[in-house]
Amino acid sequence: MSPKSPKSLRTRRRTESAPGAERLQKVLSAAGLGSRRACEEFIRAGRVRLNGVLVRELGTRADPRHDRITVDGKRIARPRRPKYYVIYKPRGVVSTTRDAHAKRTVLDLVPTRTRLFPVGRLDAASEGLLLLTNDGTLAQVLLHPSFEVPRTYRVSVAGSVRGQDLRSLTRGISIQGRVSAVQSARILERGEDRSVLELTLTEGRRRQIRDLMQAIGNPVKRLVRIRFGPLRLRGLKSGQWRPLSTEETQALERMVEQAKQSAASTGAGARRAGFTRRQDPA
Repeated sequence: MSPKSPKSLRTRRRTESAPGAERLQKVLSAAGLGSRRACEEFIRAGRVRLNGVLVRELGTRADPRHDRITVDGKRIARPRRPKYYVIYKPRGVVSTTRDAHAKRTVLDLVPTRTRLFPVGRLDAASEGLLLLTNDGTLAQVLLHPSFEVPRTYRVSVAGSVRGQDLRSLTRGISIQGRVSAVQSARILERGEDRSVLELTLTEGRRRQIRDLMQAIGNPVKRLVRIRFGPLRLRGLKSGQWRPLSTEETQALERMVEQAKQSAASTGAGARRAGFTRRQDPA
């Protein structure tokens, strides 16, 4: 392993000792570049420089007020006030921020200059509630499996769903060698050719609901997310959006604070969740 350059050592010592220094992935996320996990990948990939020095260590700290931080050669903006928007993602619109093959992404739905990213994803064929924000700390809480944030879906499926099928969904079904289950399931409508269910999960595996319904013989015809944590669609129609209400914002802030307190109580939990005792309130 090659020795660190004097410039690299000086930069690291200065930024780590600065009063306003924070972990670099947190700084990047606060600047609206994505979730902390995504920003960690930027660092590992060698796309980030701190005061001109290439950074690959996740423990590196930086002060966004004084340090020059670049990603792919472009200087990041200073952290902005958190922004939150709930959107009703239409079918056919992708949840990624960039897709060369897509006509529209979810970012095209909200007319704002603030750099936003979606929290979680809905595949192109699914629709419903999606949160757009520039708050990486909140994204970490909503998406991390240890916090078990509920997601509720209204699902239209082919065929008639029976009570024993609901019990199978909640007990768990083995799919490709891995047991998958929903937290709760109830039938809203049932007919010979079509049924409508309300399913709640606390994890976000790719195609989880579609695979579960296929496994019990009722393939999905339409899937709409109607709730994510304390957030609800609340009357939005497909393609519409709204900023969060004060009550919703406060509910999310309480979630973040509770998550930090929970993580601070156990060092291992804090490391898994991406929180540490030194982290300032969001």
